[in-house]
Amino acid sequence: MVMLSSASSDLGKIKFNDTYYYLKHQLLYGLSLGILGFLAASLIYYRWWQKLAVPLLLLSLLALLLVFTPLGFSHAGSSRWLNLGPLSVQPAEFLKFTFIVYLAAWLSSKKERSGYRQTNILSGYLPFLIISGLVAFLILKQPSTTTVVIIMASGLLVYFTSGARLSFVLGTIFLGLIALILIISLTPYRLERVETYIKTFFGPEIADSQSQGYHLEQAQMAIGSGGLWGVGFGKSTTKFKYLPEPISDSIFAVIAEELGFVGAIILIGIFILLFIRGIMIAKNSRDQFAKLTVIGFVLIITIQAFINVAAISGLLPLTGVSLPFISYGGTSLAIFLTMAGVIVNISKYT
Repeated sequence: MVMLSSASSDLGKIKFNDTYYYLKHQLLYGLSLGILGFLAASLIYYRWWQKLAVPLLLLSLLALLLVFTPLGFSHAGSSRWLNLGPLSVQPAEFLKFTFIVYLAAWLSSKKERSGYRQTNILSGYLPFLIISGLVAFLILKQPSTTTVVIIMASGLLVYFTSGARLSFVLGTIFLGLIALILIISLTPYRLERVETYIKTFFGPEIADSQSQGYHLEQAQMAIGSGGLWGVGFGKSTTKFKYLPEPISDSIFAVIAEELGFVGAIILIGIFILLFIRGIMIAKNSRDQFAKLTVIGFVLIITIQAFINVAAISGLLPLTGVSLPFISYGGTSLAIFLTMAGVIVNISKYT
């Protein structure tokens, strides 16, 4: 919240004549709902989610379809939101929660404990491919390629952890890479991002203000200008005039500029600690559903954090994905806090 207040202050003043507009909106529609979700999930016995896995997944898929109806609205060429009165929600964020819960429930059910379906093509691998393909197709239609990568990568690792054959996992990765290459090749804006990344990473600097290279160049300048200790809280010079999307996918660049290398490393270290703690909880759990759920949730969080930091640092093509818990977005914050609540409950009972 502190870093969001800094990253959004100039933007809020210019657009709404309110320095704290984005902070107040995030507190009201993100943090407050997220705290309720965290408290409820930390108190509700985790097995309750297993019973509701299928209905929750179906509701999430229905919500994904509704974004293409009059209930949905578009922004910057993407149809990712549902307009529910005072609230606007992103169904794909809910799917990060429900898809993992569904996989954990299915793979840990009594029929699957013997490992038969995880190692059988028709009753295990094929259904996994079908449901994963359906989810990927609906999210790609929005479009949101990186969200597909995050959800599918986490789901595949949960599937592998449950006892699936390595050949199934490698085959899925191969099919996924082919599909990703085709999708990028057939959509100009995705191809432009990849081409810009290749040119910037391996070739000369790109300074064209009309290209994807401008965003990456400004982000790297912000990160580099922070030095060791940063320029100081609230003193970023790039967050409004130069840096695109400072409150969402570029917020790590603002943090690195204001808090420096030390602040950026501490933030990355917190995500690493969250991942280690989640894996420890999963390892100590004797319940397969609990184990797979925790692994899936911490993977969703840490993979998304890695992609955001790597993209804005120039290690990956720009993706537009937010930084978990920190970037502006009420739905995302509420879902991640609810995931944390489930993990706390599982840690308590297993």
